Amino acid sequence: MTQPPIDPPPPDAPEPPGDALPPDASPPDATPRVPPPPAVPPAAYDTFVPPALSPTERIRVAYQQRNESDYLFSFWTALGWTLLTCGFYGLYVFYQLMRRMRDHNRRRLELLDGTAALAWERASTQGLTEELRPAFERMSTHFAVLRQMTTDFRDPAIWTLLAVAGSSIAQIVGYVFLDQDLVKHDYHEGAIESELVAIYGRLGFVLPSPDPTRLKAQHNYAGRIVATIFSCGLYALWWLYNMMDEPNRHFAHNAAWEDALATVVQSMT
Repeated sequence: MTQPPIDPPPPDAPEPPGDALPPDASPPDATPRVPPPPAVPPAAYDTFVPPALSPTERIRVAYQQRNESDYLFSFWTALGWTLLTCGFYGLYVFYQLMRRMRDHNRRRLELLDGTAALAWERASTQGLTEELRPAFERMSTHFAVLRQMTTDFRDPAIWTLLAVAGSSIAQIVGYVFLDQDLVKHDYHEGAIESELVAIYGRLGFVLPSPDPTRLKAQHNYAGRIVATIFSCGLYALWWLYNMMDEPNRHFAHNAAWEDALATVVQSMT
């Protein structure tokens, strides 16, 4: 008995699903394939310069901004203008004290961040990332502190208005914050510089080691306030001199290290 012929499916019949496998095809692997991690440093680097810039360009921009951020004071010139203007120039001095530390912290974070990123790129090229990874991880904790400092309330215009409204009280509070910022900033950036010196040395480049004697202790704030009161404000002049001179010397140490870094980066390109 002959079988009836099989008719073809009607034109509007639904097509089989696109992911259907041919009869002889093996089923796909159920375990998803995880791509390898990207070759980036363990620390996530937030920057103040557009991230499209290369590490070398970031270093160059931060290096060139030094004259804008690192304002150098002359105490006697500032004092003379303050006396001649019946104290009004003193408000400008206080504004610059707040502004330069805020901008210096930001600029140094960007420069050191770019320097670390450039070192990671070179370590990847030379196959040294796993060997140097612990040093990058140690740096990440110090970078986190410097990054957090950029969010502190240090707006110079607002602090100057507070100084106008609160007179010497706001200035004394500002002096305390600035001194604490300098101590914290110098310690953590010095730790980063030490790690970078070792990393770049392993990569074949020489950077000068930071001078540990540059680290300073915090001022005795209670003692200085008492001395200012009992000297009828005369001790405040010495305190103001310290607030100008100590960052000046800090900037000088930074400038020497940055000049050496610029020479190294130029030799790498």
